[in-house]
Amino acid sequence: MTTHHPNPRRLVYGHAQMHDCLAFADADAAPAEAEEIKALASAHTWGEARQVQTTYLWNPAGPEYYDPEDGFADDKPFSINEVRAVVEGDWPPMVTERAFELLPRDLQARFGGREFTALNGDILEIPLDHEAELVADLRQRGYKVTRDDDLINVLDGRSFSPLG
Repeated sequence: MTTHHPNPRRLVYGHAQMHDCLAFADADAAPAEAEEIKALASAHTWGEARQVQTTYLWNPAGPEYYDPEDGFADDKPFSINEVRAVVEGDWPPMVTERAFELLPRDLQARFGGREFTALNGDILEIPLDHEAELVADLRQRGYKVTRDDDLINVLDGRSFSPLG
């Protein structure tokens, strides 16, 4: 039986390479969030990085974190992999933890397992071989679900991670 909702929840999911499992994101916000990540990652100078405007995320290179007077001059070359929050794994937030908020609890328990990470909190590890059944269950509950591995990995910082 399919449950129809007037405004179905839209999810995007994919293979999160960093944790080698499935991850989910809000499909309405994910593309704009990915653009914020790419904008910061592509900044060439600290001045450009500080000016990246964010709506969905916080800017870990913003003026409240890095001041020009502390050696981060506007014209100094910028590398996202030098930003403390990126190095420590706090930015962008792990895409594999979002399933705790996005997926119904019974599906979390049935298809995934809570895994502890030493520094950045828990993730919901959903094995890749659960994809077909989980996606079918979500669609049956009225979710619109699409797969986009590239988007999921941008959201996870994989595009600029030293592991990437």
